[in-house]
Amino acid sequence: MGNTDKFEMIANIYDTSERIQVAKMSSDAIREYLVDAKSKSAIDFGCGTGLVGMNLINDFKSMLFLDTSPNMIHQIKQKISDLNIQNVDTLCFDLEKEGLSDVHADYIFMVQVLLHIQDVELVLSRLFDVLNEGGHLLIVDFNENEKVVSDIVHNGFNQVKLTDMMTKIGYRNVQSKTFYHGSKIFMGQDASMFILDAQK
Repeated sequence: MGNTDKFEMIANIYDTSERIQVAKMSSDAIREYLVDAKSKSAIDFGCGTGLVGMNLINDFKSMLFLDTSPNMIHQIKQKISDLNIQNVDTLCFDLEKEGLSDVHADYIFMVQVLLHIQDVELVLSRLFDVLNEGGHLLIVDFNENEKVVSDIVHNGFNQVKLTDMMTKIGYRNVQSKTFYHGSKIFMGQDASMFILDAQK
């Protein structure tokens, strides 16, 4: 997945107050879309240090924390161990390089992960394969932002174009909305965040 090397370097200082706040808001937004999740499995995709997933652990029967960065996985393993959490697992894996054939889940959520992925359509297709029938992919990310110019991340996403791409892959009942506006939250620029829910 994109920028793994950068995340490797910042893993142990990743949990800033701003990131913790964004994770809390994102978790609350995701929670609104959960149905009967207590009996369901989830994947925190591109979990980083698990800021979002840790907020949602009690909402699911089980959770897999998945990231491409070994140092990030080390951080989340430490949290799991410190809190003696039983219903979770971790996996260091790069979905851009290969598909996941033996892992399945009812819910997959990814928060500010898509903007780091070079081949968006490929990864969304592979996530479709990971979802159980009737399962949901929940994406939280930035809306397209002309002021953000970067060669390492996308400058956000157009919700309509993203919905079209996902419908083409096979997702159904795709719905999205902007739920947060913040100052200087995206590469130093004012930006807004959306949540998108898609079903297999």
